[in-house]
Amino acid sequence: MKRILPVIAASAVLLVTTQAQQPPAPAAQQPSEISTTISSDVAGAAPRFAVPDFIALSRDAETIDAAQTMGRVLWDDLNFEREFLLIPKDVQATVPAPTSLADVPFDRWREINVDGVIVGTVQKTELGVRVEVRLFNVRSRQSAFAREYSGSVANKRLYAHTIADEIHQQQRALRGVARSKLTFNSDRDGERMTGTVESRGGKEIYISDYDGENPRRVTTQRSLNITSTWSPDGRSIAYTSYRRGAPTIFISNIYQGTLEEPTKSAGQNWLPAWSPDGTRIAFSSTRDGNSELYVSNRDGSNVRRLTTNTAIDSTPTWSPTGTQIAFTSDRTGTPQIYIIGVDGLGLRQLTREPYADRPTWSPAPYNEVAYTARTGPGNDIKVMELATGQVRQLTFGEGTNESPSFSANGRHIAFMSTRSGKSQIFTIARDGKDLRQMTRAGNNFQPDWSK
Repeated sequence: MKRILPVIAASAVLLVTTQAQQPPAPAAQQPSEISTTISSDVAGAAPRFAVPDFIALSRDAETIDAAQTMGRVLWDDLNFEREFLLIPKDVQATVPAPTSLADVPFDRWREINVDGVIVGTVQKTELGVRVEVRLFNVRSRQSAFAREYSGSVANKRLYAHTIADEIHQQQRALRGVARSKLTFNSDRDGERMTGTVESRGGKEIYISDYDGENPRRVTTQRSLNITSTWSPDGRSIAYTSYRRGAPTIFISNIYQGTLEEPTKSAGQNWLPAWSPDGTRIAFSSTRDGNSELYVSNRDGSNVRRLTTNTAIDSTPTWSPTGTQIAFTSDRTGTPQIYIIGVDGLGLRQLTREPYADRPTWSPAPYNEVAYTARTGPGNDIKVMELATGQVRQLTFGEGTNESPSFSANGRHIAFMSTRSGKSQIFTIARDGKDLRQMTRAGNNFQPDWSK
C-alpha cells in the first residue's frame, strides 16, 4: 500500500492522505506479504523487534540524513507504547547492515533472539523521496507488513510516525500516538506583553509532535494566551486570550488560517473544552456576575448556563459520551472535582482531597478522570477510576505537577512539572511508568493532547 505525504502550510499540522494501490512486489526471494501477527517464542512475552537504520539508496547527504532520522524516530515511537521489546541499538550494531530489502541477515538476527525486524529504504526521486518498509518475521522470513510512502524529504519524521502507528494497528490492534500533537502555552520566545505593564511576560500558544519535537507557534499576539485545547478532529485549537484586556475565548482554525471569537462581548470567558463531537464548547464565564459553567455551540450561539452557585466553577472536561462534564468548584470551601450532566442534573462530588483541580476525562475504553491534587508543598497527578472510586497517584512530590491531559488511546498522560527546575511538559504512562520530558525551551504549561 502506498502513502502520499504532502507538504502544507507551515502553520498547519501535517496530514497523511492515502491512495489505494497494490503493495509493491517484494524481492523475488522473499514471499509476498501475508496478514500475520509476530509473536514471541516465550509464552506471554512481548515480541522482540529490531529497528536498524534505514538504508539510503541514494547517497546524497540529504537522503542519508533522512534514512538515519527515520530509523531513530521509528525506534523511539515503537518504544513509547511498550508493546514490543526493542533490541538496544548497540546490540543491533553487531548485526551486518543490509544494503536492500533483499539481503536481510535473518540467521544473525535469529542468533540474538529477534522475532521481527523492520527494514526500510529511502530513495531520492524527482518529487522528493520514496520510502519502502518491511516488517519481517525472522523465523519464517515472511513479510508481515509492507508499505511504500512518497513525498517531501522534509517529512522524514512524519514517515516514521506513520509507520509506527500503522505497525501498532496491524500487529496489536492499537491506535498509536506517534502522529498525535501536543498544544501548550510557553514563554520560550521571551517576548513582553504590550500595554502599560512592560515588565509582564507574555505567553503564546504552540503545537508540537507528541514527543515535543517540531514545535510551531500558533499565536503572535504578545499577550497572555493560555489553556489551549484541540478540537476532536485535530484541525482547530480553542484557547483563552487576554489580547483585548479581559479574558475571552478564540478558536484558531489551523488549516484554514482563520480565527473565530465565540465569546466576544460577554463578560470574562476562559477554559474552553470541546464536546466529543466538536459541535459544542463548555467554558467558564462571569457573564452573569459569578464564575459559572456554560455550554454553547462552537460559534458561540445557543449559550446555556450549566451551574448556579455562589462558588467558583471552572475547568470543564467532557465525558467520552458527551453526556456529562467534570469540573472544579470550591463550593465546599476548597477546590474539588464534581460531575454534572450536560442537562444540569445529577451533580455529585468526585474528590475529597485537600485541593483538587484541572480534571481531564480519559477516552474509551477507560473510564477515568485524572486531576491535580495537593499532596504537600506542591501538587501531584492522580487518577480516579469512576466505576470503583479507586484513586492511584502517578507522581510523588518531585517538583509540582499539574494540568494532566490524556492521549487519544488513554494509555498516556501529558502534564506540566517543575521537577527539572523550570515548568516543562512531561508524559507518563497511565500505570505511572515511563516518565519522559517533552519540552526544554523556556517555561511550558497546560498541555493538551490531540484526539
